[in-house]
Amino acid sequence: MYSQEVLTLAADIEVLARFGRALADPIRCRILLALRQAPAYPADLADALEVSRTRLSNHLACLRDCGLVVTVPDGRRTRYELADERLGHALDDLRTAVVAVEADKTCPDADQKGCC
Repeated sequence: MYSQEVLTLAADIEVLARFGRALADPIRCRILLALRQAPAYPADLADALEVSRTRLSNHLACLRDCGLVVTVPDGRRTRYELADERLGHALDDLRTAVVAVEADKTCPDADQKGCC
């Protein structure tokens, strides 16, 4: 039984690590937030986020590799969207939780240590 729990924990850690890698870059965060609103084409995303198409392409590849976005063929174009609508909810929940914790500053040493 213990080894199954360890395997499950390892899989959970890998999933969270992939999510963390995706969120580690501000441009990828902006892409995810934009796709949370609606699917989009790369050229439109590049224009909206004011980044080069090459740079955007690299970030989209990372997000695909992390399993967070998928491509949807649309005629001669390819549209990007979140791999699962629950990711949009997760982004909202995570953002809300971080803002709440930041506002709470429950750490008693926050002022002296500069933490929390």
